[in-house]
Amino acid sequence: MENTTEGTWDSLPVKLNDGILQTLEELKFTHMTPVQAACIPLFMSNKDVAAEAVTGSGKTLAFVIPVIEQLLKRDEKLKKMQVGALVITPTRELALQISEVVEKFLQRFQQFTQILLIGGSNPIEDVEKFKEQGANIVIATPGRLEDMFRRKSDGLDLAASVKSLDVLVLDEADRLLDMGFEASLNTILSHLPKQRRTGLFSATQTQELEKLVRAGLRNPVRITVKEKGVAATSAQKTPSRLSNYYTLCRSEDKFNNLVAFLRQHKHEKQLVFFSTCACVEYFGRALETLIKKVTVHCIHGKMKNKRNKIFADFRAQKSGILVCTDVMARGIDIPDVNWVLQYDPPSSASAFVHRCGRTARIGNQGNALVFLLPMEESYVNFLSINQKCPLQKMPPVADVVDVLPKVKAMAVADRAMFDRGMRAFVSYVQAYAKHECSLIFRIKDLNFASLARGFALLRLPKMPELRGKTFPDFTETTMDTDTIRYKDKNREKQRQKMLAELKDRPLLPKKNFSRNKAWSKQKTKRERRRKVATKRKHDEGSDVDDEDMKELLNDTRLLKKLKKGQISEEDFEKQITAGAKQKREAASLDSSNEQDV
Repeated sequence: MENTTEGTWDSLPVKLNDGILQTLEELKFTHMTPVQAACIPLFMSNKDVAAEAVTGSGKTLAFVIPVIEQLLKRDEKLKKMQVGALVITPTRELALQISEVVEKFLQRFQQFTQILLIGGSNPIEDVEKFKEQGANIVIATPGRLEDMFRRKSDGLDLAASVKSLDVLVLDEADRLLDMGFEASLNTILSHLPKQRRTGLFSATQTQELEKLVRAGLRNPVRITVKEKGVAATSAQKTPSRLSNYYTLCRSEDKFNNLVAFLRQHKHEKQLVFFSTCACVEYFGRALETLIKKVTVHCIHGKMKNKRNKIFADFRAQKSGILVCTDVMARGIDIPDVNWVLQYDPPSSASAFVHRCGRTARIGNQGNALVFLLPMEESYVNFLSINQKCPLQKMPPVADVVDVLPKVKAMAVADRAMFDRGMRAFVSYVQAYAKHECSLIFRIKDLNFASLARGFALLRLPKMPELRGKTFPDFTETTMDTDTIRYKDKNREKQRQKMLAELKDRPLLPKKNFSRNKAWSKQKTKRERRRKVATKRKHDEGSDVDDEDMKELLNDTRLLKKLKKGQISEEDFEKQITAGAKQKREAASLDSSNEQDV
């Protein structure tokens, strides 16, 4: 644990509550990490904090401890429905994890209650739970929290509850400030009191500094904690005990290499990242069949109710495989992960760092491996410069067996698997088209035939990117894929019914809808059309001039006042007549001016 500790908790310049120290002892956290040593004294002494530290460096305790300390220092005790601390985090898995840590500390502070507000459950249940037990500490994802502020009609006035707020924590702050969460976050912040402590915690935050003001920090103390030794000189963003590798293989060999690698590391705990939900569904099912005597779990953002249970199960296991999207890339603390495998590089370089950080946490050893196509090798240099994340080349995986025929057989045996393969292929191409590093990941460089073989497809899907192209290197199955049946009898019955209805329907001439265009070109075309329309309107001018529009709006306002009884009919007539008279006089003046000219 050298390089990761900064002395014992007693060495802090501020004294921690005995109950907190006892809990830390129980949890076997005898020493602080650098981020904890830097943040806790400042956060406890009423400073706003913006902390950047490598992933897996103990940021959760760096804000949980000050949160409890701040609530204990309050002059007035918090009532049942008063919220003293709010922790906002981007994913439900991370929220669940923070809630578990807080729960351990609250066992010694029974006077405080906490509530977890995340998606995947009925919001009315959350409202009832809040009303019944109250909540002094709220841990939430942005979407569900924003929804709770709108539940006044259901008997929950959250806006009133947060007036007593002492501390706000934004965990994984850079992701929270992304466009996807911006609107929700602004709505939430508008309800919170200005007089509060605010902490932002993330592994990659320097690019987001200009947005910190909007998040409500006043003169924040910016803390950047780097790893000791080599990492300190290179400003490396991944843990120093992480061995980071890459390997090169063709599209058609990629899945075979992955299976061979997983078979060779059966007794270890591994995360496998894919770029899309559809790829997780497809390849996850294939791995369940191909990797014997190993538990394979799948998690992605489109799963609703099952995610929390799957996450909890995998965390508790000593070994196994979790196939996932970037929903698991941030802040998630899964014990004893030996390998993080990236089947597809993520759409952003910062996400690469976060994925790798699921292993080698708090001073432990860990390994990460990304599978790249030969044409993508320049990504290694890009990561080294852009993210200070050097990678070593790993020799090709040994004892690779061709498992793709087995995957094809699975697709022939069940239409559900056939459908998953088609959807996965399409989603992969679409994700590739919008990759952040578009100079390296170019869709025109993709070998679609090799890619389709790597996906074990029976035939190529109908998609705009493939239209008008021939692929002699790809051999489609000779069987009629329409004859492939669903194993689920009800689903097959439904399909047969639909096919019969389509057969009886008269054929209509095909229309060339814009959705038939390649996904990557649709957006630019729509944008171009909108600009042309705006320019045309501007050039042609409007039929209604500004003065006429002003008069019309004024008349409408007067009519509304009359209907509401705010003015009498006499006043209405007077103001309408006065407006018309002013217009006539203005028109007369314009006319005389024109004659003078």
